[in-house]
Amino acid sequence: MSADSITLGEVEITRVVELHGPVSTARSIVPGVDPALWQENRSWLAPDFWRPEDDAYLAAVQTWVLRSQGRTILVDTGVGNDRDRPQIPQFAHLRTTFLDRLAEAGVRPEDVDVVVNTHVHYDHVGWNTRLQDGAWVPTFPNAAYLIPRADNLYFDPQGPGRGRPPRDENERRRWQGSELVFNDSVAPVHRAGQAVLWEDTYRVDRDLVLRAAPGHTPGSSVLHLASGTDRAVFVGDIVHSPVQILRPDCNSCFCDDPARAAATRRRVLGQAADTNALVVPAHFPGHGAAEVRRAGGDFALSGWAPLPRT
Repeated sequence: MSADSITLGEVEITRVVELHGPVSTARSIVPGVDPALWQENRSWLAPDFWRPEDDAYLAAVQTWVLRSQGRTILVDTGVGNDRDRPQIPQFAHLRTTFLDRLAEAGVRPEDVDVVVNTHVHYDHVGWNTRLQDGAWVPTFPNAAYLIPRADNLYFDPQGPGRGRPPRDENERRRWQGSELVFNDSVAPVHRAGQAVLWEDTYRVDRDLVLRAAPGHTPGSSVLHLASGTDRAVFVGDIVHSPVQILRPDCNSCFCDDPARAAATRRRVLGQAADTNALVVPAHFPGHGAAEVRRAGGDFALSGWAPLPRT
């Protein structure tokens, strides 16, 4: 195990950060949270998750590298370079050193065996591909890309998910943005024959299982790790901020189906609390993983599991 990794059971985990910093305001990212809750928990929300002076929501865009059963597995692939992202200008036309950081973690693109996209949003599928001679090609040429079938259908601009008109102007803009994302980060994987669509449950190996967790998107999923006595759940965007652990009925502004997203969040957090599983969200900076417990009808933080970052 390297100095920048931890091991749960027989699975080695390394965090590779693409971006880190403020993303809009806390009240806009998790709009249903009472502002007083942030202030009541200021002592630990700041400085990692929240900047009180301007209400900035702080987040990381990162990839989890899992080494399991002799294979290298990436969980989510960030924003990516060279993307046209008019709906999120701060993520447009990036030139980050993500692949260099991945190399520092001991991973070359050709070493990757499996890519897990927990869902098809721009900041989870970007490094699926890279620009080569003016064309988008898979970044990881030897990998199987595990993509939730429900999200693939929903976000494919030619698929049945676009068989109705958008509900409102906001959804219309989201659909326009998702078409760009699908075309540059998902469709090339299909053309290369590397996409594996799955639904309900998909076993990655003896210690890792993907399970559907819809609501944030139709195909949102959670990767469950159970190895020896250790447990963890890589929950993607089911939890954007630690305040959602305290108030699980509060959704992020990005959740497609609010009622279903809240129900899924409660279910996943409840399972984590009951099995002592670490909760590993996609965007937590700082420690990276939370230990949760039941607290009446909601949940509370019982501790943090520091996950090193590369």
